[in-house]
Amino acid sequence: MIRIVILILLGSPVAAETIVAARTIPAQTLIAPDDLLVRDVTIAGGESDPLLFVGMESRVALYAGRPIRVGDVGLPAVVERNQIIPLIFVRNGLKISTEGRSLARAGPGEMIRIMNLSSRSTVSARIGKDGAAYVSQ
Repeated sequence: MIRIVILILLGSPVAAETIVAARTIPAQTLIAPDDLLVRDVTIAGGESDPLLFVGMESRVALYAGRPIRVGDVGLPAVVERNQIIPLIFVRNGLKISTEGRSLARAGPGEMIRIMNLSSRSTVSARIGKDGAAYVSQ
């Protein structure tokens, strides 16, 4: 009798909560708590913690009733496309700083292409929390 109960419990699907968009959220929009709903369904790739999304920025359009995935959001952008920003290279105590033009919109921690305004060459750089682009080798 105990074996049957255990098999029944193990074989039944477990209900989980998934975070979905409460309304259609355009790309590049900050996500507020009112933009999220919790559904009692299990969706592959869906998340159950709304705190992962509140205060983040949508990278793509999020449609009402569809699950929000971690890759669909990111930190709010601190650099806009074509913005002039500090371009900084630091290595072994040497610091070189110049101005660069961002070739994409990005948030802290993202790698984007930056055009060095002095040499017109393009480099990959990681955006810092301060909005500067940091080049590394």
